[in-house]
Amino acid sequence: MSDNCVFCRIALRELPTELVHESPNTVAFRDLRPQAPVHVLVIPKPHHPDVATLAAADPALAGEVLSTAAAVAEAEGLRADGFRLIFNTGRYAGQEVFHVHAHVVGGAPLGPMLSS
Repeated sequence: MSDNCVFCRIALRELPTELVHESPNTVAFRDLRPQAPVHVLVIPKPHHPDVATLAAADPALAGEVLSTAAAVAEAEGLRADGFRLIFNTGRYAGQEVFHVHAHVVGGAPLGPMLSS
């Protein structure tokens, strides 16, 4: 855990959030600035700065993050029409919090993945 990481503090329940799902190693909660009708963040409880670092350090935990994201999509009713799972890695990708997190986004047509 990182003392100054907001997602570590959420995982420890030091900061309030709307939890959607929790497992022994992951937490899912609603994004404070949703970009779609459903926008949930899925994080591992241990601190890893990005998905590439997580995959190299703990592939099993990376798989748990994906399993949690799938469970969230199912629970939120997104499986039938589809959803987007996004990992932003690094500042050029728009990563703002440097604790790996997956965005589960859906509930409406999402449009193109990248803007022109």
